[in-house]
Amino acid sequence: MAAGFPHLGLVAGADDTDQQAPRGNILKLWGNQQTMNLNTMIYTNIVQSPYFKANLVELKTYHEVIDEIYYKVEHLEPWERGSRRIGGQTGMCGGVRGVGAGGIVSTAYCLLYKLFTLKLTRKQLKGLLDHPDSPYIRALGFMYIRYCIPPEDFWWWYSPYWGDPEELDVKAGGGCVMTIGHMIEQWLTKLDWFSTLFPRIPVPVQKKLEEKIRLRKCQALLDASCTQEDENKRHSDRNYDVSHHKSSGHSHRHEKHRSKVLYISDHRQPCTTRT
Repeated sequence: MAAGFPHLGLVAGADDTDQQAPRGNILKLWGNQQTMNLNTMIYTNIVQSPYFKANLVELKTYHEVIDEIYYKVEHLEPWERGSRRIGGQTGMCGGVRGVGAGGIVSTAYCLLYKLFTLKLTRKQLKGLLDHPDSPYIRALGFMYIRYCIPPEDFWWWYSPYWGDPEELDVKAGGGCVMTIGHMIEQWLTKLDWFSTLFPRIPVPVQKKLEEKIRLRKCQALLDASCTQEDENKRHSDRNYDVSHHKSSGHSHRHEKHRSKVLYISDHRQPCTTRT
């Protein structure tokens, strides 16, 4: 699994001249240090969830949480399918123990918040993004960035994965497959994520991100155009080689035939009249 796709971006560093790499192994967090900037309803349902209080409390290490993500996460919606309460009416889970206002909070979001409680290091977060075993492990790493890493660092974290082709189904119940690359682009350009909102990016940072994205897309189009031109040239060269080979073969056969005729003429016995 390739971690980054620099061929889809600008010349190395060309769109990141104002971006300094974060230093040290301690991650700087942004926003609310308790809620992780999660929607209030989602946060409340997480901390009150039996799964979070009874199951995840037993997980003490980074690697234990990764294993739980691997075995339990199947989508990236904040709520489990069919558990939402809409318009003040209870849904199919109304009155079910453990279902708070909003519905059953998803396993993915419970584990996302569990990662937050571990206070990940930079190395651990990078380990999530490059994890080879499951796209959902990677996706929760990218989501961790979107929720609680300073927005001015988004591009530094996300840009190496622009165009990442690994696919995952993000919808509860299935039916919404997207690539990692498409997912992180959407998270940088839209606030909506199913039935919740990501934290708003400060306007000056958002404008810079949009410009970087625009440049990155322009470069991708240019790269694609150059690739097509190269392919057309190779195709043209192949056609020339085939045509030249045929022409050379015809000339060679013609010369060989002419040489044979001359040889026969030179070695033909003289005609004599019988007497």
